[in-house]
Amino acid sequence: MAKEKRVFTGTGRRKGSVARVTLTPGTGKITVNGRDVNEYMPYATLVMDLKQPLVVTNNENTFDVDSTVTGGGFTGQTGAIRLGITRALLVYDQGNESNEDSYRKILKANGFITRDSRVKERKKYGLKAARRAPQFSKR
Repeated sequence: MAKEKRVFTGTGRRKGSVARVTLTPGTGKITVNGRDVNEYMPYATLVMDLKQPLVVTNNENTFDVDSTVTGGGFTGQTGAIRLGITRALLVYDQGNESNEDSYRKILKANGFITRDSRVKERKKYGLKAARRAPQFSKR
């Protein structure tokens, strides 16, 4: 009974976004910044992307996900929440000692454990953007 009240946390980052995610045993309700995920995210593909770690590990209806996200846009926030969910699932899996069917192998095979380190490149002087040069004029 004490195990039912456990809370699993994970932090995720992507681009400029930082997400703090908590997993609690529940029915599969996902909340982002106090709002329902379908209300918060503008596209269904982002919601689908966010749920992938839960789908792969067959935990869609096992945990309630509550996340607080700051910074970045919707894509970065989705990636940050996904990494946070992955890390929280790994914390949950450490309590279960069955190495045969560990979440780590499944999540690693799908590429969810690795943090996507790509961020926007800085603008350089003399250029219009990071690499975009001014238009060349012959005359």
